[in-house]
Amino acid sequence: MGQVKRALISVSDKSGVVPFARALADLGVEILSTGGTHRTLTEADVAAVEVSSVTGFPEIMDGRVKTLHPLIHGGILARRHVDGATMATHGIVGIDLVAVNLYPFERTVAQQDCTFEQAIENIDIGGPAMLRSAAKNHRDVLVVVDPNDYPAVIAMLRSGGTEQKERLRMALKAFRHTAAYDTAIARYLGEQP
Repeated sequence: MGQVKRALISVSDKSGVVPFARALADLGVEILSTGGTHRTLTEADVAAVEVSSVTGFPEIMDGRVKTLHPLIHGGILARRHVDGATMATHGIVGIDLVAVNLYPFERTVAQQDCTFEQAIENIDIGGPAMLRSAAKNHRDVLVVVDPNDYPAVIAMLRSGGTEQKERLRMALKAFRHTAAYDTAIARYLGEQP
């Protein structure tokens, strides 16, 4: 059974994120979060650590760079049964759950007044990288891409953890999500004059 001690939550769609994070905190899970998600959680009195305080590096370039850091991706990608020494050497702490949903690219480009520059700024980079990292390492990390899965995830964690079969199912869902996201971006760019 996979246990969760540390979670990273970074969501554009904030539906259900406060009760989800509160339930995780009640289970003793340390929560890391970014920008708007961190604000949403702290305003709701849910304890969360800002990613920049973990990395020692501020969000830069209008939020374009915030999670692309070895202390974050190392924590997600670390194979707990193989990479312990590397984690210890570099001060990397494992991240056991990644709850991420992506910038609303399709909704943005569907707006009639959407400019090309707005479309480009709504191409998420760090989110897909975290989702793919967590999905790749589903043996050690539970990836949650859909807010509708929050209640089931909490129920599993309350009952003792998650089975590998469930982690694999969630990994598949994450890979399908990032594939659809990339397809939407490619379609939009391909339609440009």
